[in-house]
Amino acid sequence: MPETAPGARVDRPSVPQGYGVRRSKKGLLPWAWVDERLASAHNYWVASTRPDGRPHCCPVWAIWLDGAVYFSTARESRKGRNLASNPHAAVHLDSGDEAVILEGRVEEVANGAPLDRIVAPYTEKYGMPPPLEDPRNVVYGLRPSLVLAWREGDFPHSATRWRFE
Repeated sequence: MPETAPGARVDRPSVPQGYGVRRSKKGLLPWAWVDERLASAHNYWVASTRPDGRPHCCPVWAIWLDGAVYFSTARESRKGRNLASNPHAAVHLDSGDEAVILEGRVEEVANGAPLDRIVAPYTEKYGMPPPLEDPRNVVYGLRPSLVLAWREGDFPHSATRWRFE
């Protein structure tokens, strides 16, 4: 069985039988495959829920650090207001050919050490620091409770799910 993320149970996603997803653990993706894509991605799509239950998706710049995705947004933006009222969110990468989808709850990252650790890798990645000085902005971290990943070319064999406690 492939190596997995610390604290995660790895198996196949629950999909209808007609999708052809294997039930065996042979061919599961290694966590390193997910980790590499999350670290190198340029755009991350954040899905949140409006107060009336309608979905909202928006691309953001983010970094993957210590098992969490960190991104900033204006508190008064649609996603900022959505996440303030309902912290459940999904984050996925641009590619549908090499899919990586995270689900979990966002938490606001306060000033101090955790926030300071984000600045250097974000600046290196995007050529500018994250907009932290403006009090109208907030930084969120999403540590996934569920991760789904697959390669489109061999979906039935590579579809993998990680569940975190």
